[in-house]
Amino acid sequence: MILVTGATGFLGMILARQLAEQNLHFRCIKRATSVIPDELKPYQHLIEWREADILDDNALEDAFTGITQVYHCAAWVSFKQADKEPMIKTNVAGTANVVNLCLQYGARLVHVSSIAAIGRGKPDELINEKHHLEETPANNIYSISKLESEMEVWRGIAEGLDAVIVNPSVIIGASAGVDGSGKIFETVRQGMNFYTTGTCGFVDVEDVARVMIMLMDSDITAERFIVNAENWNYKDLITTAANFLNVKAPTRQAKPWMMEIAWRTAATLAGITGKDPAIDKIAAQSATETQNYDNSKLKTAIGFNYKPIWETVREICIRLNKAS
Repeated sequence: MILVTGATGFLGMILARQLAEQNLHFRCIKRATSVIPDELKPYQHLIEWREADILDDNALEDAFTGITQVYHCAAWVSFKQADKEPMIKTNVAGTANVVNLCLQYGARLVHVSSIAAIGRGKPDELINEKHHLEETPANNIYSISKLESEMEVWRGIAEGLDAVIVNPSVIIGASAGVDGSGKIFETVRQGMNFYTTGTCGFVDVEDVARVMIMLMDSDITAERFIVNAENWNYKDLITTAANFLNVKAPTRQAKPWMMEIAWRTAATLAGITGKDPAIDKIAAQSATETQNYDNSKLKTAIGFNYKPIWETVREICIRLNKAS
């Protein structure tokens, strides 16, 4: 029996749908306040839903009865300093609970980490799975939570856990709507005057789910894999999206000092309004950095071919245009 955590989220929903498309019967957990996505409602005859928070030991253990495979997608994603302590506690302690139950029931685990848990590379160097964060970045609370959560999985592996870790780059897809990574494209649709010169890796959410299923069904264990389709310059990504959205692409470069002013101004406004900042410090700094990721380890391991990012961008923009 398969268990999926975080099945009401962006990646978890797509993973659950792909499992259902294989006509598999499986179990998903959700919090009492979470809503089952419309995309999964046609497959309710295949999905057994259980209410369980990953921090609730008793409810989570009940959900593990008869489980042999676990896809751990659940995580709290936030870049707000106010969320630092509760988010780290939720993600790390929740992952520890999942790991402990996998050990107890002998279940195989595929854990979703992030490139945020991988170290940075030197100029002109591709970042691979051997890059490790030399120190925890104090201001990047998301990176802290993903790194420490991944450490719980490695702790389990040392204790005999059969597990594989995936480290996706920026996950994009039309089903994100205007939330998460979808904000990038919605911002372009509304109009942007500036572009940044940084680079980063991007991957389609459908590909991440496919990779997870292929790794689960493989005999690979005690490994981590960067899941990254292509490395894109932010200017090229924004320009491509603008062309698909039929809006004007930005023509002015945002210098690092301008991004510094932007995040500080956004933080001040957020403090006044109580809303999330339009841009945070980590995003502002990352937007001008060159970070390119090596995807060769995964390709060699399972022979995976990624969907071109421009196709995903086109699909995202088509949906945004229809919704506007």
